[in-house]
Amino acid sequence: MEYFSEKYDVIVVGAGHAGCEAGLAAARMGCKTLVCTMNLDSVGFMPCNPNVGGTAKGHLVREIDALGGEMGVNIDHTFIQSRMLNTSKGPAVHSLRAQADKKNYSVRMKKVLEKESNLDLRQIEVLSIRTDDNGKVCGVLTKNGAYFETKTVVLATGTYLKGKVIIGDVSYSSGPNGFMPANDLSQSLLDLGIELRRFKTGTPARVNKRSVDFSKMIEQPGDKKIVPFSFMSANLDREQVSCYLTYTTENTLKVIRDNIDRSPLYNGSIKSVGPRYCPSIEDKVMRFPDKEKHQIFIEPEGENTDELYVDGASTSMPEDVQIAMYRTIAGLENVEFLRTGYAIEYDCINPIQLKLSLEFKKIEGLFGAGQLNGSSGYEEAASQGIIAGINAALKSQGKTPLILKRSDGYIGVLIDDLVTKGTEEPYRMMTSRAEYRLILRQDNADLRLTEIGHKIGLVSEERYEKYLKRKNDIEKEVKRIKDIQITPKKEVVEFLNSIGSSELKKTTSLYELIKRPELDYFKLEPLDVHRPELGEDVQEEVNIISKYEGYIEKQLEQVNQFKKFENKIIPEDIDYDKVKGLRIEATQKLKKIRPMSIGQASRISGVSPADISVLLIYMEKKHREKDL
Repeated sequence: MEYFSEKYDVIVVGAGHAGCEAGLAAARMGCKTLVCTMNLDSVGFMPCNPNVGGTAKGHLVREIDALGGEMGVNIDHTFIQSRMLNTSKGPAVHSLRAQADKKNYSVRMKKVLEKESNLDLRQIEVLSIRTDDNGKVCGVLTKNGAYFETKTVVLATGTYLKGKVIIGDVSYSSGPNGFMPANDLSQSLLDLGIELRRFKTGTPARVNKRSVDFSKMIEQPGDKKIVPFSFMSANLDREQVSCYLTYTTENTLKVIRDNIDRSPLYNGSIKSVGPRYCPSIEDKVMRFPDKEKHQIFIEPEGENTDELYVDGASTSMPEDVQIAMYRTIAGLENVEFLRTGYAIEYDCINPIQLKLSLEFKKIEGLFGAGQLNGSSGYEEAASQGIIAGINAALKSQGKTPLILKRSDGYIGVLIDDLVTKGTEEPYRMMTSRAEYRLILRQDNADLRLTEIGHKIGLVSEERYEKYLKRKNDIEKEVKRIKDIQITPKKEVVEFLNSIGSSELKKTTSLYELIKRPELDYFKLEPLDVHRPELGEDVQEEVNIISKYEGYIEKQLEQVNQFKKFENKIIPEDIDYDKVKGLRIEATQKLKKIRPMSIGQASRISGVSPADISVLLIYMEKKHREKDL
């Protein structure tokens, strides 16, 4: 029997990485918030790889942290190994990655939610979203009969909506990792006119550490110098756990090829779309037939378990094939399974149904975040979660939404890609997707976003003060090294020669000297006798600003040009059928996506530069008519 329970400003459905960030953001901004989860043991859970960050994903985590989110803080408390990736390349693609203690990560995140004022965490299943006569969200109904009134709802359902696990010819209704699926909510979304689709993802087997021969593998220890994810974290120093690298063999390929007819991916059992950039091992073998071996990473799931994650060997093959296949991998000849690998199908939405705020276009007050929106990955989910939570809070407070542009951060790129271009497969963030990656570095996320987070009321005063100090330290140091003049005296020339740099012909600033390819801020310390004591992060920032000044300025010019189009707002009530000169395809696409700005319109597939010119002329004409 239905009964009225309570009233909230924001209700979040789901407590995975998207749901946690959404709930915390809304609560920290002063909204009375309810977070609903199918199982309290699944809060902040990692059903797949036990790590946070990686190429481009590390950027997302830093940005979440800069805005006042929790993911970076949580992994800094619970990691067991930390590595900075791509250090041989430029700073634009440096990305932090940390192995998590999976259980501790989840336990701590749950505790953070439990202790957050303004936030209630409940183990309840949401059956339906209720709207009023105007099509605006007004509440949710739960399986136990409780009706909760609310101003806004954030859907962060992950892979739970009609979840179906597939292992060979075995399939059954299930959420990830044996958790219960949400089988009823999908129908409510369909009833609201929301377009659903089926995507799939997968995970490898978990194996017993005692059955693994590490002597046949290459050890991969963590970095000696640990770089924190969170700008709030002090220097981190702890014992780290090693990962290991191994490879498939010829026999691995043979087992897969001999049994490919039993693969759900190839015998037609799986009809849903999986992630292109995280394929199963059988998919990799069939798609790249000339490749003789594939990398496999053996990653610990935590300090208090012998479970190992076999990264690179995701599979939905029958269990007997999985065991036979794994036992052909170097070091896994006698491997024992703890959990079988599986594929999971689930309901998600076409993200072009969303505004850039992540609010549904047709349902006021309803927001989508995470894998529901067609993305993959914990970091992508958390990024959308914090923005959806922020905007749900702002909506409930009667304020304008926060829209991050592509030039503001990787989060802006991620959301713009999903909402403007849509996706036909689970979306994954990569550095190549960002046009302005030299200014969207992981090291300067706070300089880009913390001011924004503070303005909307999400960044704490403690965090803001720390940010201001770092910003001031960087600015002071850049100014100081610009004022230091280095003369071509004998000892200077000798020093430069000793470190492989050419002779100094005339007096120049230390700032300009750093720009030499073979030099940097750190190498030139002997010439800088009055250098102040600064944190390593500040020094690194000063070095990047100095060395890449010319490139950064060029990219900032590009951003200024980009913003001209982004700031040309298209009226919400525009009738594209009346815009003469638009091609039919462009008209259809513009009507469907209804872009917010000319910039967003220009990124829609099927809208040409000529169409944009027609649209600009039309808008200018309408503007003049209005002024008359």
